[in-house]
Amino acid sequence: MFENLSDRLQKIFSGLTSKGRLTEADVDAAMREIRMALLEADVNFKVVKEFVARVRERAVGADVMSSLTPGQMVIKIVLEEMTHLLGDTNSKLVLSGRMPNVIMLVGLQGSGKTTATSKLAYMLRKQGRRPLMVAGDVYRPAAIDQLEALGRELDIPVYR
Repeated sequence: MFENLSDRLQKIFSGLTSKGRLTEADVDAAMREIRMALLEADVNFKVVKEFVARVRERAVGADVMSSLTPGQMVIKIVLEEMTHLLGDTNSKLVLSGRMPNVIMLVGLQGSGKTTATSKLAYMLRKQGRRPLMVAGDVYRPAAIDQLEALGRELDIPVYR
């Protein structure tokens, strides 16, 4: 899901940065495309509506920083608003003192669960813990192979 969304946003942004000067119509067209990309990625309609309104409000008539083109300024605003939407602060992972601690990752197909699992296991190992990754994707057998390959690369055991 996020790879597709990322690709769509990148295409929209490349169209913005190729223009030296942005008109209100350019911003409106970009906001329409961003709205469609977010909705197709199953982002809640109200969230999309508020997000696009906030970006548009900030982008139209905004003072452009001297180091940025108008297109880059819109991208900066979108990035700031996405960061605000997803959460401005980092949260700590709090594990109980009792072992084992179980962390289950759930998400849509293609949302990065396998990669996130290996990154999380690597982080835990760096903290002195002994992670074990368990492959549980019954719909995509290649995910199990991918997790095993990542486990070998990171020297973290994988239970099949």
